[in-house]
Amino acid sequence: MCGRFALTSNASTLSAQFDTEVFVTLTPRFNIAPSHQILAIRTRNHHQRREPVLLKWGLVPSWADDLSIGARLTNARAETAATKPSFRTSFCRQRCLIPADGFYEWSNIDGKKQPYYIHLQPNEPFALGGLWDTWERKGVKMETCTILTCSANQAMQHLHPRMPVVIQPERYDAWLDPATELKDCSQDLLPFPKETTVIFPVSDYVNDVRHDDVRCQQQFSDGNPAHAMHNAQLPTASQKLLFEK
Repeated sequence: MCGRFALTSNASTLSAQFDTEVFVTLTPRFNIAPSHQILAIRTRNHHQRREPVLLKWGLVPSWADDLSIGARLTNARAETAATKPSFRTSFCRQRCLIPADGFYEWSNIDGKKQPYYIHLQPNEPFALGGLWDTWERKGVKMETCTILTCSANQAMQHLHPRMPVVIQPERYDAWLDPATELKDCSQDLLPFPKETTVIFPVSDYVNDVRHDDVRCQQQFSDGNPAHAMHNAQLPTASQKLLFEK
């Protein structure tokens, strides 16, 4: 799954990375959680022009009567999103890119949940695969999104069996284009390679959604040999880039 992520890159960096003018006001976000407004890149009405927007994280389908459904639809399984009633319309023609600099996952060690931060080295933004939808009733309009997940690669399996889908830059146009056939999107619903995954432990400061500063990403070590052995199985920040240039 993907329950927290970070986006600390500035608008200029994101504009260059995603080939669009990111005009929305952005502040560094170190601990983005469900229900927050998040940046997404999409296209509309079969035009190729990319549009940066802010969407609420937690998809509310256009047909929903109960808005609380969004709290249960923060993630969509890549294997079933094309057929699930909550996601199939969005998967067909309302796909988006969700910029991120990294994401968090938790592992249970000695009965305690240890958070980890996963990112690329150097710390460049990348795109999570997302879906969006518009809900509107009696003049009230809400635009929401969900993050697609897939089976974790071998590096991530120490932490969790699922991880977010990451869209490769050369596939941005195809992913965003509503005209792209669904079978062609299947090649995008994969994790990045294990050898390019960078993971390190951080303190439980990140567990509190009210905490949103650089301390969420500071590497953590408590000197516990059991924890050190567990962490030794994980790639370090000396690994290669997530995306080869």
